[in-house]
Amino acid sequence: MRVEVPEHPLFKDISKAFNIKTEEWYTYDKSPRPQVTVLANVEEDSYRPASDKKMGDHPVIWTNPKYKARNVYIFMGHSPDLFDNAAYKTLFRNAIFWAAQ
Repeated sequence: MRVEVPEHPLFKDISKAFNIKTEEWYTYDKSPRPQVTVLANVEEDSYRPASDKKMGDHPVIWTNPKYKARNVYIFMGHSPDLFDNAAYKTLFRNAIFWAAQ
């Protein structure tokens, strides 16, 4: 995981890069980047995708400023291993508190 906007409150007390041990990363037919503010991405060479299709640019955490309410999309959470990951637990907690403000 590579953080693109480290100053965002979601990444308080989280390093600019951290490992996710087990995850089922989705592959999209096009990047959401033009419509959203990407906060983090995943390096596609760091995992085995479910298909041979590669996106190149692989955003996995973003907000959508077009909505008035605070929102965050975190495209991970398929494995219970994540709750053994200190960075993910911090991200999850930060996201809840940030969105609730």
